[in-house]
Amino acid sequence: MKFGIQSFYAKISAIFLLLLLILVVLQLYLSVHSASRYVQETEQKLNRDLAQNIAIEFRPFLKDTIQHSQIEELIHYLMVLNPRVEFYLLDEDGTILSYFAVPRNKVEVNAVDLDPVLEFLDSESERLILGDDPRNQGSVKPISVSRIRLNNHRPGYLYVILGSEQYDSAAQMVQESYILKGSAIMLALAFIAAAIIGLILFGLLTRRFNRLYHVVLEFQKGHHDVRVNDSSRDEIGRLGQAFDQMADTLSANMEQLKRTDDLRRELVANVSHDLRTPLASIRGYIETIMMKLDSLDKEEQKRYLQIISKNTQLLNSLVSELFELSKLDAKQIEPHIEHFSMAELTQDVILKFQPLAKEVKVQLVADLPTDLPPVNGDIGLIERALSNLIDNAIRNTPAGGRVKISLESKKDQVYITISDTGKGILAKDLPYIFDRFKRIEKQKSLDYAGAGLGLAIAKKVLEIHKSTIHVKSQLDQGTEFSFALSAKV
Repeated sequence: MKFGIQSFYAKISAIFLLLLLILVVLQLYLSVHSASRYVQETEQKLNRDLAQNIAIEFRPFLKDTIQHSQIEELIHYLMVLNPRVEFYLLDEDGTILSYFAVPRNKVEVNAVDLDPVLEFLDSESERLILGDDPRNQGSVKPISVSRIRLNNHRPGYLYVILGSEQYDSAAQMVQESYILKGSAIMLALAFIAAAIIGLILFGLLTRRFNRLYHVVLEFQKGHHDVRVNDSSRDEIGRLGQAFDQMADTLSANMEQLKRTDDLRRELVANVSHDLRTPLASIRGYIETIMMKLDSLDKEEQKRYLQIISKNTQLLNSLVSELFELSKLDAKQIEPHIEHFSMAELTQDVILKFQPLAKEVKVQLVADLPTDLPPVNGDIGLIERALSNLIDNAIRNTPAGGRVKISLESKKDQVYITISDTGKGILAKDLPYIFDRFKRIEKQKSLDYAGAGLGLAIAKKVLEIHKSTIHVKSQLDQGTEFSFALSAKV
């Protein structure tokens, strides 16, 4: 397996590690932030009434003027008991009139926002309320507030910061010593463990992708027998199964293309032969007539012209069949579906072939029930298919043999069967008799010479009618062709 920087494994591993690192940093931040908020909320809940209780002690020192010395003594005593608080006296506008904190020379603002102050005084809930920290501009801390009367009975506020600057330093030391370091170590260990496990799992996952890639590469090189053979039901397994199905289809199509190419070559050879033979005959007789025109009597001339006419008809028939088959292949023929009597059509076709059957001394019989329902189809195309099958049966049945056409109604279909008493067809040749110009090799005991275009046209016609032609044959017993047409409901 390749682990280059451009590999899929490297990319998903980098994304995974980045997301994991972001998660660790976020978790660390949330842990410290949540712990800090919890400390602040606990601090405010425990000291919510601190400002109100201290305000009672401040009243004697705020009657005429603010007596800083007495207040500082009281504050000093309170800060010994609780060094985490800072005290501020505010007027009704939030301006700082006096403050009591250590160190005294570090106050960055002259007033605080009164919105948190009023919210604290008017709120009965115990949710955390943060107010401005005069020592750190832009910073907020938990507060405790009480209304008081300043000298000259002016309204004001006792504003208490819960968590002094000294407490911040102590809390920071505690966080750095215990919370932050402990959390960082645990998260680092979790990060390392998750990273190792994740990279191993990604390695196993991408190994299957890599195997799929190599199979595709081998298939591209021409090894068409390679397959993924992944039976799992996840996305990778389904992708492998889809490739195997595609590979099977492509292999089958390539075999079909190869077979079609072979048939094309054979078609060209057979067409050339079938065209050359009558053309050579026509040319020969025409040259004979031209050379012996003065010496030939009328009977010989008539016989030569009849042979030329017969070969011309053969050429015309061959060209017509090729043209018709090409149109069927290109689906340029649209059937005109109508209802007609299959028995009447069969009777007409049999009458057309009776002279040929008598000429070759073959008995042509029919079994045509009178109660058959009409069938659905293109009467012209069905006549052509039936004619080709009967013509094929007659020409491949020896003198004294019999060709039988039978009709039978079953359920919603009419079955047509054409059987003969010829020599039959070898089992290995049956799959190929509908291939155009496919020549069946003659056997010592078999004079069956092939089907040419007639059977190929018949098959195409029946496919247009969504019907399938079936064939059964046994040596020395004959051949049977059958198909079915849907009956009129």
